[in-house]
Amino acid sequence: LELYMNRVYFGAGAYGVEAAARRYFDKPAAEVSVAEAAMLAGLVQAPSRLAPTRDPQAARDRAALVLAAMTELGFIDETQQATALARPAQLSRPQGPGTANYAADYVMDVLDDFIGAVETDIVVHTTIDLPTQRSAEEALNAELTEQGERFGVGQGALVSMRPDGAVRALVGGRDYSDSQFNRAVAARRQPGSAFKPFVYLAALEQGLTPETIREDRPVQFGNWRPENFSRDYRGPVPLRTALALSLNTVAASLGMEVGPREVVRVAQRLGVASPLQANGSIALGTSEVTPLELTGAFAAFANGGAGVIPYVIRRVETATGEAIYERREGGLGRVIDENAVAMMNAMMHETMIAGTGRRGGLDGWEAGGKTGTSQDFRDAWFVGYTATLVTGVWVGNDDNSPTRRASGGNLPLDVWTRYMKIALANDVPASLPGGGYWRAPEPREAPVAVSGEGSQISGVAGPPPESGWIPPSPQEPGLLGRLFGIY
Repeated sequence: LELYMNRVYFGAGAYGVEAAARRYFDKPAAEVSVAEAAMLAGLVQAPSRLAPTRDPQAARDRAALVLAAMTELGFIDETQQATALARPAQLSRPQGPGTANYAADYVMDVLDDFIGAVETDIVVHTTIDLPTQRSAEEALNAELTEQGERFGVGQGALVSMRPDGAVRALVGGRDYSDSQFNRAVAARRQPGSAFKPFVYLAALEQGLTPETIREDRPVQFGNWRPENFSRDYRGPVPLRTALALSLNTVAASLGMEVGPREVVRVAQRLGVASPLQANGSIALGTSEVTPLELTGAFAAFANGGAGVIPYVIRRVETATGEAIYERREGGLGRVIDENAVAMMNAMMHETMIAGTGRRGGLDGWEAGGKTGTSQDFRDAWFVGYTATLVTGVWVGNDDNSPTRRASGGNLPLDVWTRYMKIALANDVPASLPGGGYWRAPEPREAPVAVSGEGSQISGVAGPPPESGWIPPSPQEPGLLGRLFGIY
């Protein structure tokens, strides 16, 4: 029983009764009151659901059942029971949002998948870096405090990982003590234009290039008439400009050109596991995904084309140091041809230089990324990366209510930039993969409006400057499909 109590999960990231007593009541287990002991005992049945940080009333109700059982079995008398019921356990409010508990909960959720049933005390080594985790927490909360009310945004999430999928920071909400729902790994939300890179990658794999011209004009597919955010049209544009400016008409047309099923295949190949609907609107990000899987899919652009499976556990060992599990090198293998990676990075880098992500510049770093805003401004995303770090940010409301025009180019981009400047401080700047094929375009001097999606750049006369990208030889249509087993 003692061994069990020392390792069983009590919710809120607390593993073992000692950790639980300190987490909930800020005292050693030996000093808890009868009411506090009853609440702890009641958590074991369903720690995530009954955690007092998540549902205080459910925790108190369960504690009352424990107190009744203790009285019936003679461990306490009726007077002690009445006193404990009259004065139920009160939580010691933690200092700060405590979002590292989201990461701890995620570790506990996946631990059984690696080691199965645990019969001894164990030590789990994770990929989470605590200073990076704190930076992520502070960036998200600072921006939500400063801008959340203005934009009508109540919640947010952030996931940051190395290009190999090692999760360095995971923030599932703005305050764990208020809500334990882990939006970083469990909330499926519409990504909007942040899904467009999969559409453009599918097009490149069918022989198009960043310089391929497509018409930005009113389009209609059956009863569906996708429009640009700005409700205006730019005429003939190269694909790199269409992606940088997030033109909905071009993305929708490309999606129909390559086929919605192919867009779904590409997204799944890069690691998106949520159910995706292979219809025309998939090109504009109408199928829901989680921040973790979308960020993990973007890692393939940052690392040169290898698909990753995001991971948070490096090693599990016994109390004496004997390895039970140790992560080996692994992933999904190559999922993007190196020429296609170069082209995608060229286009998404232009998004950061002269497109909807222009506010997110990082001095000394080449970065790529994509903004995303769902219908009626219900979700706002920014997923961006350098050669050493990939970070995704989502903001919105838990009840799916519209925000006040929060879009990928404002609040989430500000969170991302604030965090990345700190998180990259000790990294050595490196070029994005494929840099030999392109160079960064010169920033345009025209004013940029980045409050929304789809042709949000105004005041730009004539076509944008050349990026300097040198296209590779055209690839045989369908070659990559055969290479990756997709038909």
